[in-house]
Amino acid sequence: MNILVVDDEEVYLTSMKRLLRWHGMKDVDTCASGQEAIRRIKDRNYDIVLLDLLMPGVDGLKILEETKPFKPHTEFIIVTAVDVVSQAVKAIRMGAYDYLIKPVDNEHLVLSIERAYERRGLIAGLGLSRYEKVGEIPGAFAEIITQCPRMKALLSYAQVMARSGNPILVTGESGTGKELLARGIHRAGPSPGGPFVPVNISSIPETLFESQFFGHIRGAFTGATRDYQGYFEQADGGTLFLDEIGEFPHQLQPKLLRVLEEKTFSRIGETKPIRVDVRIVSATNMDLDKACQEGRFRLDLIYRVRSAVIHLPPLHEREGDIALLAAHFLKQAAARYGKDVRGFSPEAMDILLRKDYPGNVRQLSQIVENAVLLADSTTITPRQLGEEVPPPSLVARSLVSLKENYEMHVVFVFNHFRGDRKQTALVLGITVRQLQRKLAEMKKSARWKNLIGDF
Repeated sequence: MNILVVDDEEVYLTSMKRLLRWHGMKDVDTCASGQEAIRRIKDRNYDIVLLDLLMPGVDGLKILEETKPFKPHTEFIIVTAVDVVSQAVKAIRMGAYDYLIKPVDNEHLVLSIERAYERRGLIAGLGLSRYEKVGEIPGAFAEIITQCPRMKALLSYAQVMARSGNPILVTGESGTGKELLARGIHRAGPSPGGPFVPVNISSIPETLFESQFFGHIRGAFTGATRDYQGYFEQADGGTLFLDEIGEFPHQLQPKLLRVLEEKTFSRIGETKPIRVDVRIVSATNMDLDKACQEGRFRLDLIYRVRSAVIHLPPLHEREGDIALLAAHFLKQAAARYGKDVRGFSPEAMDILLRKDYPGNVRQLSQIVENAVLLADSTTITPRQLGEEVPPPSLVARSLVSLKENYEMHVVFVFNHFRGDRKQTALVLGITVRQLQRKLAEMKKSARWKNLIGDF
């Protein structure tokens, strides 16, 4: 059993380490910094983390929020002097196994650790661990294309949280696939057969919010020519996805909070209450904690929509996914437009791998779709990506002879030094005269002529 104890008091860490080892738990690490704890938890697969709440800088809840989505199999036990019910509820909703108040009875602490470890083993036995080992993705999230271990662990965690039926907040940059994940959460949840109603908060005029969410009856206001079911009624028995929830008008947030708490509301122009059973999944690329501090978002509403947080990483942090997604989008676009485009040239793939993607997966999809539209052969080349042919890639390799491989390397080094023969020869380990002879020979080849002829 691997255990990490996180607390800012060195005396407590020492005594806790001694206690756990006395009870046969030999592999115990300690950490006195919240930021360092986040790094360690992400880098190592701990079974149990004992976590204090009140620490300078990064507190315990922030550590839990930052690490639990990436380490769904790690069990967190809060051990703190903060005896506040709301804090305990918040910690449990964020994924903590237990909440213990200092001073903790030693036997009680050991029992909690043993039970948490048993639950960890049970969850792994039910199939969570195999997603990472075998490379499978939970069926409800099959639409999400990934081979990134971090994403697979995140989807495993999402499946566990989805089964609870509790509200989930999905965070991440624009274009990372928050709605796609929300649909997977709906399919993995208690009511997969119910409706999934996506709502883009930022697209609704403020004057229409109440009508759109709660509905109205005929004649309730000018222009109300018929009864209208709002989003809550439409989503009854299913999931209401609130995209960009940070944009919800502040003056209407109390009404949303009341519906989430009481599960009832009334249409505009009607006093009869309507009861609904709706699961809430929200998404934002906004820092809601900061919005709360600035008075733009209610703290009590945050607790209602954020029982668990799932953070989608940007595309550049998804190891190995760019090439996989590009191939997927190419196949889709080729079928959509009836074009015989089958793949990317090594140079084109190298361009895609080196690109920045501020728009994340959505941006990559658009780039590939445009390239398919412009393609005049079965292969996407740099020209369809709007770029000149770069030096041969050291990442996108192909089966070539040793001679071709050597020439490829010569061109790479030569272009890196912008045609400086002396520097190129030095790196290649040959004389300048030998390099000049090699370049003269290579210029006879159409393959290399355009790449070295300008220098």
